[in-house]
Amino acid sequence: MSYLIGVRCYSPVSEMRQAAGALLRARALRNVLGSRFPASRSLSQLSPGTASSHNYVIVGAGSAGCVLASRLTEDPLRTALLLEAGPKDTLLGSKRLMWKIHMPAALTYNLCDEKYNWYYHTRPQKHMDNRVMYWPRGRVWGGSSSLNAMVYIRGHAEDYNRWSREGAVGWDYEHCLPYFKKAQTHELGPDQYRGGNGPLYVSRGKTNNPLHHAFLEAAQQAGYPFTDDMNGYQQEGFGWMDMTVHKGQRWSTASAYLRPAISRPNLSITEKTIVTKILFQGTKAIGVEYMENGQSKKAFASQEVILSGGAINSPQLLMLSGIGNADDLKKLGIPVVSHLPGVGQNLRDHLEVYVQQKCTKPITLYNAQKPINMVKIGLEWLWKFTGEGATAHLESGGFIRSQAGVPHPDIQFHFLPSQVIDHGRVPSTMEAYQVHVGPMRSTSVGWLKLKTTNPNDHPIIEPNYMSTERDIWEFRQCVKLTREIFAQKAFEKFCGPEIQPGNHVQSDKEIDAFIRQKADSAYHPSCTCKMGQPADSTAVVDPQTKVIGVENLRVVDASIMPSVVSGNLNAPTIMIAEKAADIIKGLPPLHERNVPVYRPKTLETQR
Repeated sequence: MSYLIGVRCYSPVSEMRQAAGALLRARALRNVLGSRFPASRSLSQLSPGTASSHNYVIVGAGSAGCVLASRLTEDPLRTALLLEAGPKDTLLGSKRLMWKIHMPAALTYNLCDEKYNWYYHTRPQKHMDNRVMYWPRGRVWGGSSSLNAMVYIRGHAEDYNRWSREGAVGWDYEHCLPYFKKAQTHELGPDQYRGGNGPLYVSRGKTNNPLHHAFLEAAQQAGYPFTDDMNGYQQEGFGWMDMTVHKGQRWSTASAYLRPAISRPNLSITEKTIVTKILFQGTKAIGVEYMENGQSKKAFASQEVILSGGAINSPQLLMLSGIGNADDLKKLGIPVVSHLPGVGQNLRDHLEVYVQQKCTKPITLYNAQKPINMVKIGLEWLWKFTGEGATAHLESGGFIRSQAGVPHPDIQFHFLPSQVIDHGRVPSTMEAYQVHVGPMRSTSVGWLKLKTTNPNDHPIIEPNYMSTERDIWEFRQCVKLTREIFAQKAFEKFCGPEIQPGNHVQSDKEIDAFIRQKADSAYHPSCTCKMGQPADSTAVVDPQTKVIGVENLRVVDASIMPSVVSGNLNAPTIMIAEKAADIIKGLPPLHERNVPVYRPKTLETQR
């Protein structure tokens, strides 16, 4: 979805003790590691053998893997290998030379480029006119945080309280909020909800486009509240969105976590390496096998193997390694290590649709997308990291409840002063603005399974979209409630004819047909390695993120969500990794008690 170019007291004694301790640890590290980790951090420059050994082997340098690699190697006596299937996110060490990733407005380039993208597709969706749905997922340092629209949304407090009720004990809001804060530095400063000292920089939009102001004003005219922080006390309402953009650049987990840690002698990182299976001794994970430059190699983990490949790759690798539904594995001739039928099940995603309106004034991003203007915007960004290239333009949005009785918002809006066609793969054709709108807690549940035993073959992905009457009804509401907002007085001076669905689409039957034809993934696959209690036959990992039934193996990424959160997934995935890092290090969990959360005065009305 992108649219342009495509306080601590000082103690001298304490400081001397810390310095002495650091020196001793450094000497011990040198004695332990010898010359195995030279100054260069490229694993290919290590000794030429086909096996290496580390405390931790982390599979996937994405939104979670980069966090884990950074946090687990803060102790110089712990070594980690981070394996990534895609390339680096820089060229010759330069972000500018990889502007397609780091220029916020350029994000559609990578959504449509297989070089940095797994480029998944679903099975034909029988409830959506048999459409095959496109699922871009990051295959590059930073993972999907290097491809996404940079929207920073945490979800609602009740999402995490629900997780706890679903078996993820210790993952309620009071235990998750501190890790959101630990990760974050918000440009507006710290408060009870925002962080002020974390590596993940979060900012607000700077374009001041009048259409964003019109959208927020129209929402209030329609009876919805304004919220000054949808990640703080009050999610419900409309307001300015937080973005993972810092000084005009995409701030992925590779920028936030990995690059500051890359020079550590106890961290090794690869690129373009495909992990083919987890190695076991009985039911104990001891390492992984992977392909690099056409050569099969092994990496051994003395403590743990950690999968952070995401909601598709992590269950795929588990199944390839003999962990999953035993009947399915046997059919493919895969030796069963552990019968765990929940692997690949419980697949959740967010669908969204674009409601588009023609704009009567030349204030959208249409002119910015003309070739000569794109060059000007690109050159300004390359020179100063400023201008219209320095934002993804999804700067306003909101959350509302679909009907009376719903306890917290279940519909999300992203507003964009532009027109997007086919994931941005088709250029905009006119001055227009749009809302991306969709239900947040779909009742449709899907699955994924192995197609073959070849790790390079994509799995079968069946999201089972729009398979319940509740989902169909909620999408009708999405269209009707969006139209109501666009019809408000604030849009009068900008509002042209409706482009999509179009004025000819009015009845429930017509709206349902429009949704089947035009709704697309919001790119939020999750929940395929569900966290829960060991007694739950559908759970894959326990609340400590350990894979049930085996030893020394964890999954830490969006796949372990018990259920999908009410919002975008990148911020929650980073939180999961921050919290898991403390669990792995054996630290007591952070906990903030009695944090106030907004509740509607009454549930008898929809707004």
